[in-house]
Amino acid sequence: MCAVGRRWGRREWALLCCVLLSVWEVAWGQLRYSVPEEMPKGTFVGDVAKDLGLQMTAFSDSGVRLLSEGTIQYFSLLGRTGHLVTAERIDREQLCDSEQQCVLRCELILEGEMKVYEITVEITDINDNAPSFRESEKELKISETKPKGSRFHLAEAHDPDAGPNSLQSYELSGDDHFSLAVQAGPGGDLRPELVLAKALDREEGVFHDLVLRARDGGEPSRTGTARIRVVVLDANDNAPVFIPAEYTVRVPEDVPVGSTLVTVTAIDADEGMNGHVKYSLNKITEKASKIFQLNVETGAVTLNRSLDFEQGNSYELEVQADDGGGLSDTAKVAITVTDVNDNTPEISVRSSLSEISEDTPPETVVALLHVQDRDSGANGQVRCSLDSGVPFQLRSSQGSYYSVVTTKELDREEVSEYNVTVRAADGGTPPLWSSTVLNLRVLDVNDNAPVFSEASYSARLAENNAAGALVLTVRARDADWGQNARVRYRLGEGRVRDVPLSSYVSVQAETGALYALRSFDYEEVREVGLWVAAEDGGSPALSSNVSVRIVIVDENDNAPQVLYPAPAPVSGAGVRGWSGVELAARSAEPGSLVAKVVAVDADAGQNAWLSYELAKATEPGLFRVGLHSGEVRTARFPLARDAARQSLVVLVKDHGRPALSATATLTVVLAESVAEMLAEVGSAAAAVPGEPAGSLTRWLVLAVAAVSCLFLVFLLLLLALRLRSWRRSQLPPPAGGVLRGVPATHFVGIDGVRAFLRSYSHEMSLTADSRKSQLRFSAASCCDTLPARPLPDEPAPLLGEDPAGARLLEADAVPQAQPNPDWRFSQTQRPGTSGSQNAEEAGAWPNNQFDTEMLQAMILASANEAADGSSTLGGGSGTMGLSARYGPQFTLQHVPDYRQNVYIPGSTATLTTAAGKRDPKAASSAGGNKKKSGKKEKK
Repeated sequence: MCAVGRRWGRREWALLCCVLLSVWEVAWGQLRYSVPEEMPKGTFVGDVAKDLGLQMTAFSDSGVRLLSEGTIQYFSLLGRTGHLVTAERIDREQLCDSEQQCVLRCELILEGEMKVYEITVEITDINDNAPSFRESEKELKISETKPKGSRFHLAEAHDPDAGPNSLQSYELSGDDHFSLAVQAGPGGDLRPELVLAKALDREEGVFHDLVLRARDGGEPSRTGTARIRVVVLDANDNAPVFIPAEYTVRVPEDVPVGSTLVTVTAIDADEGMNGHVKYSLNKITEKASKIFQLNVETGAVTLNRSLDFEQGNSYELEVQADDGGGLSDTAKVAITVTDVNDNTPEISVRSSLSEISEDTPPETVVALLHVQDRDSGANGQVRCSLDSGVPFQLRSSQGSYYSVVTTKELDREEVSEYNVTVRAADGGTPPLWSSTVLNLRVLDVNDNAPVFSEASYSARLAENNAAGALVLTVRARDADWGQNARVRYRLGEGRVRDVPLSSYVSVQAETGALYALRSFDYEEVREVGLWVAAEDGGSPALSSNVSVRIVIVDENDNAPQVLYPAPAPVSGAGVRGWSGVELAARSAEPGSLVAKVVAVDADAGQNAWLSYELAKATEPGLFRVGLHSGEVRTARFPLARDAARQSLVVLVKDHGRPALSATATLTVVLAESVAEMLAEVGSAAAAVPGEPAGSLTRWLVLAVAAVSCLFLVFLLLLLALRLRSWRRSQLPPPAGGVLRGVPATHFVGIDGVRAFLRSYSHEMSLTADSRKSQLRFSAASCCDTLPARPLPDEPAPLLGEDPAGARLLEADAVPQAQPNPDWRFSQTQRPGTSGSQNAEEAGAWPNNQFDTEMLQAMILASANEAADGSSTLGGGSGTMGLSARYGPQFTLQHVPDYRQNVYIPGSTATLTTAAGKRDPKAASSAGGNKKKSGKKEKK
């Protein structure tokens, strides 16, 4: 019972070992199957999908490949079922020759998962081969003197089958003189020997025919036969003897064909025919018989075909030496082939990716390689390497497999394609190496936004451009590829003058060209700022912005506009001129200011620089015009022969290309008396082209009424002074005080800019003879100093206000303050930003902002006086000629910012910054003959 228990325990242990072996093989991805040889194509070998535990969906979608060693694929895999079947008829003897266990290995590769499974298929033997003898007939010579029991070696039979199907026994038949003995060789092979069972007698029989039969162990068994003829010879005393009995040879596999590997030698002591030894191969495989050749006379073993260590590394031959008397001896020859480094490493790509996304994480397997070297030892040891500088590395996998993995995230913008060279070198001397190239294309990911070629764009666009004109083109580049690099442009939101930006400009989505949708006017829009966005075609899309600045360039599209004198009606040719009436005394000195042409240009820069020239004059040498100031001055003393009414045509031009111009027509009246002045004014007004006669009559009536009002006021004032003087004469005289009349001044403030204008108070007397009436101006009443500032709650008097409303100080009033030298006026200093310097002589354009603003306020003040309507021809102090210069159409809205050319109509006074200086000619040139205000002319 104990013995039985021990027996069952061994079986259980054996079963457990088998189970554990199977589990281990499956766990390590190795499958083992067996299939008999000579099975037809398509024979089932094993269920790979089931044994590996793979689902059929994953099994069919993973890209399965089956690779076998060698050039012939003996197995195939059915993708629908996952079964391993035979692809060719398999002959075990052809594949494995004399090997006891014939195993074929193949590899199953799942490309999607980059995994390898090794499959081992054992080819089991079937009894498809019968034993065979190398020689079907053999002649054996035996001397009649051989004693009973002598043994003679017979040729062995060969059966390529293995196991029970191989050679199992020998049988001998045909003669009772001989029997058969079978000996076991060192490798377990059976060696037949012929045993002499009965003494031979040559006289009884010379020949004995025998049949040697070899039988295998298959079911049914197969046999092979060889015929042996024994020839009885006369006595032969000595048999051949090999010295040594066993030969061992080591030769490299690259030994040349025809080389003698070894020479066997047998010695026979006999002489003559009995001593002549011949050699033959007694035992040799079919494969070895094609490689080696034996010289029957010399015993030299030569190489008939080149050796290959990888096909066979050892061979065993049995050489027999026979003498002429029928005696023989055998020797064993063992040939060992040594390896030579004659095979380069073989690199086979089992699986690889041709494309990889640039955002693939590191440690991603991109290729699976199998590396082997058919050499052995150090010659078969392989070292693999990759190119330096590539983001990949090799990792050893199971067996001779290597995987190529990424070391970092790839960037397609840096390298779009990799050609990775894998090199394998063996350990031979010198080493042999081979290489293969892995081509890997990097797929793009939208990880780069468009980048403009410039940080910002600016363009200059001339005004009055045509609608649809190209302004500029923006360019953006995207480092990505394909759709991710396709850039489209769009305009950012914005407004220009409360109008959507899209109504002014547009951008072409494909090219980035920026077009103007409408014509720009520099006087309305001088600069347009906008944003252009570039967006790629990725998902999600990436974008970037750039600022674009469009500067509108001015063109000379505006002619100068004359503000003073007032415009004349449109002529028949459709050209508008400008005209005005100015008064000048015949006693005016050369250089006296007569008038000033005020003009502006809506353009900018050089296109707005204005110059003045006298285009036409009644007396060409009498007047001159300042080139840049537009001031009309006397060039010489007026002569008696000079006409009283002078017509001047002033041409105003800008500096544009081409230059645009306008003309202003001035009528200058030279007069010394009121009647003469009125007559000339009337004739000048009548001479204005296109002006209605009723308008001229109205102005004349207003002039006469103004003169009458002045005369009446004068009489009332004279009467009041007489009454005051009579009353004061009745009263005791005061301690001391003198009635002092303070001339009226006008303080004007417009738009926060305060300007001070010079005012005059005149005392006029007329003689009885109206023809000889003299208009006299009192020089003493002229005040060119600033009065005290009015009280805060008292409104400032405006220009043209009735001078009768001016306050008169009593005798005991506070004395008047001294003049402020900063606000004195000088005839030599002209209005304008050039200061006291003569603009004509200097030739420079105004550039002083303070002076410009002061003069602007002065001209606005004068315009306000004209718009007030309280001043008439000859009515009011210091306003002579204002009504003729400023008509009702001249209002504040017609007065732009004149910072370069300003004139105060009706006054010859100019600002000065020189303290304590006065122009002695100012009063005389402006007022004619003057008398002191304290005296009256007798009638």
